[in-house]
Amino acid sequence: MRVSDFDFELPEELIALRPARPRDAARMLVIGPEENALDDRGVRDLPGFLNPGDMLVFNDTKVIPARLFGTRRRGAAEAKIEVMLHMRTGADDWRAFLRPAKKLNVGETIEFPGGFSAEVTEKAEGGETGLRFSLSGPELDAAIAAAGEMPLPPYIARKRAADEADEADYQTLHAAEPGAVAAPTAGLHFTPELLAALDARGVGTVRLTLHVGAGTFLPVTVEDTEDHKMHAEWGEVTAAEAAAINEARAKGGRIVAVGTTSLRLLESAADEQGVLHPFADETRIFITPGYRFRATDMLMTNFHLPKSTLFMLVSALRSTNEMKRAYAHAVASRYRFYSYGDACLIYGARP
Repeated sequence: MRVSDFDFELPEELIALRPARPRDAARMLVIGPEENALDDRGVRDLPGFLNPGDMLVFNDTKVIPARLFGTRRRGAAEAKIEVMLHMRTGADDWRAFLRPAKKLNVGETIEFPGGFSAEVTEKAEGGETGLRFSLSGPELDAAIAAAGEMPLPPYIARKRAADEADEADYQTLHAAEPGAVAAPTAGLHFTPELLAALDARGVGTVRLTLHVGAGTFLPVTVEDTEDHKMHAEWGEVTAAEAAAINEARAKGGRIVAVGTTSLRLLESAADEQGVLHPFADETRIFITPGYRFRATDMLMTNFHLPKSTLFMLVSALRSTNEMKRAYAHAVASRYRFYSYGDACLIYGARP
């Protein structure tokens, strides 16, 4: 498929720079289950669209301050380097995206405030760089926490700097497992009050872990989707979590992924019959129209970028034309887009 098939017009002023307050005051566009059925609602209406026995699947990853600023020294010359950590690969090893990447060679060192450094161990395809830090384990975590900044998405960071409010705003209520460099943003809409209403409705919840990488923000630069290579992200589904989801489905409950990260992990851990199995590995799953969903019945998500892998994913859940019509409705109705924006609830076909 052509990447241009997933393009659409979005006015710049609809990109949300701050979240709704309170979080569950955001709007929610309900898409389905009938073709082209659109319903303008709010996030607080979510319990009314779910049935007792349905299961919400959250991602409990926690965003770390993954944007670092360091210095490369070569003789008397210095260069400032921005580092966006992407995925941890060892106690002292990370994969990262650097800017400007061309100023660094394998074997060179980046020095960071706080007295720690990182050596460039690899320059890989797609702009990824391997880094080996001078600290490891909890010591490295503490140094990154002290020197790093909250990695706001580029479409927000271009308009304003991260501030103290983002420390709380860019974490979900379920954030527990440090390792993400981007928030699973559909989860940002949930409050204790909304969770209590879902519980009263008889809707179950389960938490999985997918550490979202910086690759989620990278533009698709190829012309054909077949040529795009996804960056790996690490995820885990425990035996208990898989059993809870399988039991809910066996009893007729629908599995509702909260965010595309939860959905991608569900689909990575499911077999051809839709049965979930324990999973602890990297996933590079790339979902485009034509994909047969095995473990996901519905998706609650935010509105995504034009020509992005995530807009391709939601187009696979319904159809590209349907999602373009839904997004055109969202633009005309002045919904707020992207990470801090409004939500949509998408019905999909059960396998």
